[in-house]
Amino acid sequence: MNNTIIGLGEALWDCLPQGRQFGGAPANFAYQATQYGYRGVAVSAIGNDSLGDEVLQIVKSKGLERCMPRTAYPTGTVQITLDDKGVPAYLISEDVAWDHIPWTAEMEDLAKEARAACFGTLACRSDESRRTIFRFLDTMAEGSECVFDINLRQHYYDVTVIEQGLGRATMLKLNDEEIEVMARLFQLQGDMEAQCRELLRRWPKLHTVILTCGVEGSYVFTETETSFQPTPRVEVADTVGAGDAFAACYVTQYLDGQPVGEAHRRAVTASAYVCTQPGAMPVMPKSICLH
Repeated sequence: MNNTIIGLGEALWDCLPQGRQFGGAPANFAYQATQYGYRGVAVSAIGNDSLGDEVLQIVKSKGLERCMPRTAYPTGTVQITLDDKGVPAYLISEDVAWDHIPWTAEMEDLAKEARAACFGTLACRSDESRRTIFRFLDTMAEGSECVFDINLRQHYYDVTVIEQGLGRATMLKLNDEEIEVMARLFQLQGDMEAQCRELLRRWPKLHTVILTCGVEGSYVFTETETSFQPTPRVEVADTVGAGDAFAACYVTQYLDGQPVGEAHRRAVTASAYVCTQPGAMPVMPKSICLH
């Protein structure tokens, strides 16, 4: 197994009040993975337009590898508004390039060598991209990590897509609002910990469930362990990309052999730092990356 980590799904421009930032959870995740010594690769699709040209420029400037075929559809955008606490709300454009991610020979090669890949429900909203994403995951080597950062956005998910993702996932990451949705969809009983443990029992490939609860802290559940970390109090610029930084840090630390509690502590530190910076792809201080 090598050190290739994939962010798989949407590639888009986050249109924030202070300006346009390249993002999308998969690219954010892949970029953050590079800061921990891994080869991060963003897999998506972009348009044959000026925004697509800018994607290629910004990805190159960030030192991030990419597999992003150009399509006849426009490059994706998301209009983001922030509340007084810096928490974002999203208006996501539809029928864009990342809704039409084609399967390519390059993707097949990446899937075969990937040590981990992170995906969510958003890019699975279209049939074409969903087929490509699940084919990618199914092509990955046995023993690799499939990280389902579920991201239940607006109406862009259904029970079937979630079940298909859970059936392939080894790690699941969700927040306190998403666990409530999951509890309704899958009749999960008890408190949030009981609900997360029920997910571990129902889907045999899952070995880890990560639950983030905003300012209330976060949890990591495995079959034998429970880790809790409080959320650091920081001055928030915005929270865009904080969850992706958390996921990337946790996964890389897990792959490095760190204990669950230590990987969790480091992930919380990384996420908190991103909250203090504008945009989703700040350069992380060496004090965080090297610990």
